[in-house]
Amino acid sequence: MKSKIVHSDAPVLLVGGGEVDNAVLAQAVQAAEVVVAADSGAEAVLTQGRMPDAVYGDMDSLAPEVQARLDPGVLRPIAEQDSTDFDKCLRHISAPLVFGYGFLGKRLDHQLAAMTVLTGRADVRCILIGTEDVVLLCPPDLSMELAPGTRLSLFPMAPVTGRSEGLRWPIDGLNFAPSGPVGTSNEVTGPVRLSMDGPAMLLILPAECLNALLSGLAAAPGEWPARA
Repeated sequence: MKSKIVHSDAPVLLVGGGEVDNAVLAQAVQAAEVVVAADSGAEAVLTQGRMPDAVYGDMDSLAPEVQARLDPGVLRPIAEQDSTDFDKCLRHISAPLVFGYGFLGKRLDHQLAAMTVLTGRADVRCILIGTEDVVLLCPPDLSMELAPGTRLSLFPMAPVTGRSEGLRWPIDGLNFAPSGPVGTSNEVTGPVRLSMDGPAMLLILPAECLNALLSGLAAAPGEWPARA
């Protein structure tokens, strides 16, 4: 039986078991209408005095005593081991935007897995928020107002091409690939516009750019289609 899907017309806060800034998470939990946890992320949510609306995962890292604190119906175990808990969550959330806390930092292998999921679930708009950076799969077209000198990094998860405005090193004409040219440590020179030809480019910005990113996403004209 499939676990129930969380439907929300508002952004959903998704909390994982990785590194989080407790003060930042407290603000996010307070502001969120819907909070979902990935496995052991439930403990971080409970610590903030909030009962998660749903907890997805294989529950291999969620202690029994924490599971016992959850309201009936909140725990939604998914036993298969072919996907990560982050992937299990994203495929069970229907929302205009997902904010992911606790998926960056602490373990590099978990970070790489989460970024792979962003590419595989391209139809789900999700921003991973860490203490230093925010990361998301770049939409087909995105414009942002960022201060000159801001660090802007692009990293391809598969071969992809695109175009840019407002970057010190334009990306037009480059064939990006994980084992070829990448676009890390670029620099903003003015209003930024990014256009991508496929759902394969990660955009990485300093965490303090989150509000500017959200403004750009609100005006972004299109999204990537759902995975077949």
